[in-house]
Amino acid sequence: MKVRIVNKSAWPMPEYATGQSAGMDLKANIGEPVVLAPLQRAMIPTGLYIALPEGTEAQIRPRSGLAARHGITVLNSPGTVDADYRGEIRVILVNLSDEPFTVNPGERIAQMVIARYERVVWEESETLDETERGAGGFGSTGVM
Repeated sequence: MKVRIVNKSAWPMPEYATGQSAGMDLKANIGEPVVLAPLQRAMIPTGLYIALPEGTEAQIRPRSGLAARHGITVLNSPGTVDADYRGEIRVILVNLSDEPFTVNPGERIAQMVIARYERVVWEESETLDETERGAGGFGSTGVM
């Protein structure tokens, strides 16, 4: 799939790290380091602008290494960039650790996955089909 992109950042275009990677790393397009105190959040610019094809979205997801090692994640994970959005992609990072974390210029802060989706047309009904699970939720399938 071809996607038009404007890169106003100081960094190269996002790219896949391996041939099987689903996401591309997004980098912090900041002029100086940003310190996130514990439980603090910040919108970090990427300098990227995209024009997605209709029927697709860009999902902004946390980087597992930042989450596991430093407690840094994407607050509205996954964030969605709609196909008709033309503004700068920014990432809402939050520090869930008990230590300050410094986001440095050019640091890989999130992953972007481009995905297709379908829109629904609601079909109002008085009942739903029965299933084995029924109304069980929130851990109901993991009970032994």
